Amino acid sequence: MSMTRTLTIAAAALALLALPTIGGAQTTPQTAPRLGQGAVSYGADAGEATPNSLSLRGRAEVVQGQNRLRADVISGSGVNSEIDRIEASGNVYFVTPEQTIRGDRAVFTLSDNEVVMTGDVIVTQGENVMTGGRLTYNTATRAVTMAGGAGSNGGRIRGVFYPERSGN
Repeated sequence: MSMTRTLTIAAAALALLALPTIGGAQTTPQTAPRLGQGAVSYGADAGEATPNSLSLRGRAEVVQGQNRLRADVISGSGVNSEIDRIEASGNVYFVTPEQTIRGDRAVFTLSDNEVVMTGDVIVTQGENVMTGGRLTYNTATRAVTMAGGAGSNGGRIRGVFYPERSGN
């Protein structure tokens, strides 16, 4: 596989890393990381690629700058050598300098700019915490939706937010 093809596949996976922060102290769009800024690196215990797919298994990780997507398995699929769908499963973490999002599974569909993270989703930003069963994020509109799940919260979303203290 050529270096250009490898970086194209990895860059598609990094679209997840282009998410701005969620919560009370959001990053402004001007400072939010964008796909294509900085080097893209990835690693795993094992992996393979075809013209229409990429599979990373075992401590799979994709990094750009200070943003990291980590999971047991990260895979991408598409047609005509264009990756359109990226899936991460098993202990999924999306980490930025401002926050950490954890879930059991994440799916990013590039054609509709939608990221869906499911399964006991936990978002932390500083002391702020929000939990639910399903997080949906549109990378084009920056709209975020958290829905409850069937977990221990009885289908409800929960959150604890600490307002910023002024005058310190």
